[in-house]
Amino acid sequence: MSLSSISPKFRVAICGAGIGGLVLAVTIGKFAGCNIDIDLYEAHDAITTAGAGVSLWRRATEIIEELGMHDEFSRVSTKPSSSHGLLFRKSNAPESFEWFRYIFEPCGPSNLHRQHLVDILKKNIPSSCTMHFNKRLTKYDMESSGSLVLHFADDSTATADVLVGADGLRSSVRKTLFETIDPSIVDPSKIRYYSDPSWTGALVYRTVFPAEKLSKIDPNDLALKEFMVFCGKGKHIVSFPVSQGTQINIVAFVSDQQKSGTPFEGRWVSDVALEEVEEAYSDFEPDVKRLLKQILQCSENPSRWAVHVVNELPLFTCNRVVLMGDAAHAMMPHLGAGAGQAIEDAFVLGRLLAHPLTTLDNVPAALKVYQDVRLPFAQLAARESERIGYMYDFCSPGYYDGTDSVNKREELEILKGKIIGLRDWAAEGGAVAEWVKAESRLQESLCPERRENSVLCSL
Repeated sequence: MSLSSISPKFRVAICGAGIGGLVLAVTIGKFAGCNIDIDLYEAHDAITTAGAGVSLWRRATEIIEELGMHDEFSRVSTKPSSSHGLLFRKSNAPESFEWFRYIFEPCGPSNLHRQHLVDILKKNIPSSCTMHFNKRLTKYDMESSGSLVLHFADDSTATADVLVGADGLRSSVRKTLFETIDPSIVDPSKIRYYSDPSWTGALVYRTVFPAEKLSKIDPNDLALKEFMVFCGKGKHIVSFPVSQGTQINIVAFVSDQQKSGTPFEGRWVSDVALEEVEEAYSDFEPDVKRLLKQILQCSENPSRWAVHVVNELPLFTCNRVVLMGDAAHAMMPHLGAGAGQAIEDAFVLGRLLAHPLTTLDNVPAALKVYQDVRLPFAQLAARESERIGYMYDFCSPGYYDGTDSVNKREELEILKGKIIGLRDWAAEGGAVAEWVKAESRLQESLCPERRENSVLCSL
């Protein structure tokens, strides 16, 4: 009997057609065929993406391969030279210098424009998935049967058996989950801490521009080929080529740790004048200021983002509702791990939902396995991303603080070692192996005889 002739075992609603939501739909479709109905709800009138360049490390790219999208991905991604690696400069002084190179393993990051990744995923949406546009979720209700009623901003409703919150930083699914959760599970005084995003005190300026324009100004500019980090006190700039080297992605951070956790006044994302970016880095080395000037001449006005995160959550799931991606663990971007972690969430969650052992009755157990496997690693990535950002800004307690002390070189060498240690995990494989671990836990959870045999084997 073909999968297409089997009645769907349940209906999954995915709120949010970002990278994570799309990968989840692709994963369920690949491993469950038409055996699971998918409704993908998107708040906008089309599948689009915010931001610019994105880096995916081996853990994420091996999932792209597992889902059969490697060839499409390779055509639009750029891998930095393993011999060049990631070039760090100490840039917050007139006499600045090359600090060190972090040499990538052969399986280093793949850089591409977010929109190109989204376009690939759109092409691979399964036939079992129905798209719904202009559907912004406001809340959900759970019926006594366990089914879920979804409420949208246009006053329409829909039903689902399983609800996945892939709706990003300001997730309505996360908000409703914690506002309606049993107080014996989560301290009521912590509800807003878990449901509301938190400003980090950081601002980031973003732009992507054609490499050809910069090449005409200066064909030898390092930004055309190098993956670079310019470090300074309380700020740093990251630059790397994307789209097979035809475009350059720039992200420039300015941080104030004292403002972390305070409300951000104004729009979280806005276009700004070029002069604002130049002023922010007026104390950087001349080469960087010249590079910024050239870059700004080649691009439209950059966008400024107030960087918000999701505070560490005690759980990702309750009953038949589950969080993933930024809705579960929106993090600082300093490790380039946010998109990759959403892809890992989607792969593990999608395969658990598609698993032959998973039924509507035991969905909560499958979601609990997803949480147990993904929550610790995703939250570790978030913590490490925050730590390494402070190190780039010379603001990490106990390490070099950006001053021209007598021991500057020695202190920078110690900091270098710590940065390398924090980056190494991203180059390692493990996402597919993580799924194998999740499947084993699912089998032990749902098959008592397997759990008993496992216990006997350990004696």
